[in-house]
This record gives sequence, structure tokens and C-alpha cells, in this order.
Amino acid sequence: LGGGMPQRAVEAAKVFARGHAPEVWCSRPDSPADDLARLGIHYVGEEDYNRQILMHGGVPESAIHVLPGPVVNTEEELQELGREMRRNGKTTVILVTSPQHTRRVGTLWQKLVGKEPRALVHGAHEDPFDPDHWWRNTRDVLSVLRETLGLANAWAGLPVPPPSKP
Repeated sequence: LGGGMPQRAVEAAKVFARGHAPEVWCSRPDSPADDLARLGIHYVGEEDYNRQILMHGGVPESAIHVLPGPVVNTEEELQELGREMRRNGKTTVILVTSPQHTRRVGTLWQKLVGKEPRALVHGAHEDPFDPDHWWRNTRDVLSVLRETLGLANAWAGLPVPPPSKP
């Protein structure tokens, strides 16, 4: 899943290297690329950096696929991935995310995509989140709060929608 750069892509390369996945799919986060292009500024998206990280980790370029549609958040990302998996006849995915996101990601997959295709959720080992001492810094505290609110929203049937694209 997008975000958590470079840890998630590094972990995805390790999953690939262990033979657990024949290919790696990356999301395409919504970006200011079009707005910047109008100003004559080239924007390199997160998916491009993730591709480079994956190749640096030994994943051949032919095994890297970028999802076609831009996504704003995890919900859209999982829906886009579910659609592409069905379109390509894929049955199982290993969702690499940050450790603190694993429960919410699994819950959202079940709510948004269902049981098929099947998803295994895997936390990136190099992520800086400290689950044993999360209350000691604002980054980890905010992450726990975000995950708690995100889980509550998912359990309630997703009544709070993601922000709309401009």
C-alpha cells in the first residue's frame, strides 16, 4: 500500500525475494502532478520512487505493476486493488503496510472487497512505529488515534466518507 516510504516498498521487495509473490503492485496516490505540469514543473510520484526501491531490492521491472487509477486514501486503494485483481484473475494478495495499519487494512478489505479475492496483511518490519511505547512521541500517538478512529468508522459501516477529490 502507498505511504510509509521507503519501508513498505523495501518490505514488498523482501516478500518478493522470499518467493511469496510473483509480482508487486503499487498504488498511484493522487498527486499535484497536473497542477505542477501547468507551471512547467515535473513531479515524480510516489509510485515512481516505489518502483525504484523495488528494483533496488531485486524485483525485476517486469514484475512491478502500478494500479491505473489515482487513489486518495486506503479505502480507495483497496477498492482499486480489488477491482484490478478481479479483472486480472488474481485470487490472493499480500498487502504490505505499516504495522499499526494492519488491523484497519484487514477490516477495510473485508468490508470493501470481501473474502474473494483473499488478502493477507503484512506489516513492514523496518517501520519506525514503536508498538510497545507508542505514547512517547507525537508521530506514534497520532498514528494510534488515526487507526482507532479509522477502525471505529469501518466497524460503523463507513459513515464518514473519504475527502472528495478537488
